[in-house]
Amino acid sequence: MYIVLFGPPGAGKGTYGRKLSQWLGIPVVATGDMLRAAIEEGTQLGERVKKYVYAGELVPDEIMREVVKQALDSETAKNGVIFDGFPRTLQQAKMLEELLSEKGAHIDLIIELDASDDVIIERLSSRRVCPKCGAVYNLRTNPPKDDSKCDVCGTPLVQRDDDKPETIKFRLDVYHKQTAPLLEYFRQQPVDYLVLNTEGTIEEGEKKLREELVNLGILR
Repeated sequence: MYIVLFGPPGAGKGTYGRKLSQWLGIPVVATGDMLRAAIEEGTQLGERVKKYVYAGELVPDEIMREVVKQALDSETAKNGVIFDGFPRTLQQAKMLEELLSEKGAHIDLIIELDASDDVIIERLSSRRVCPKCGAVYNLRTNPPKDDSKCDVCGTPLVQRDDDKPETIKFRLDVYHKQTAPLLEYFRQQPVDYLVLNTEGTIEEGEKKLREELVNLGILR
């Protein structure tokens, strides 16, 4: 099964992607995490994309094609994947369809995560991450036991450059101008389509999502 998680930065794609992965037993292809890891590791890919990532801009399509194709060709993706952060433009959507078609597959489900800009700015401004183990916290809704250290490994937490208010506003502007037009395209596709409001608690969102998946016959 191939699922696309779609929505603005901070809407909860990472959180709900991990839950879907647990429920369905297929991996998450989180392109943003993959790009940031490449930057941290100083790889050739990281050098190519860091100026875009740090500025909150979209990474060029030709680079994203390489990243996604590599993920789809991996052994862990043989039963499907959950796409988090891709596609983000109409061109990327068509690119994904081509890559899946080469495997005799197609998108089975699109999940649109919805939250207002005000909620997203507040949420992302409060987000902190562990640079060592990748654990994610929110100082308001999911704080660590120690405000400055990771509960898992004790590493000092950091705020990502793209989680600073001025960058968040720019990322949202990019989303609304370049990515939101995908909504109409996605809605016209002959696949199941869900809309999930994520402004409430994670528990509320997960309960609603599970109910929707049961209704579609994807989960029992």
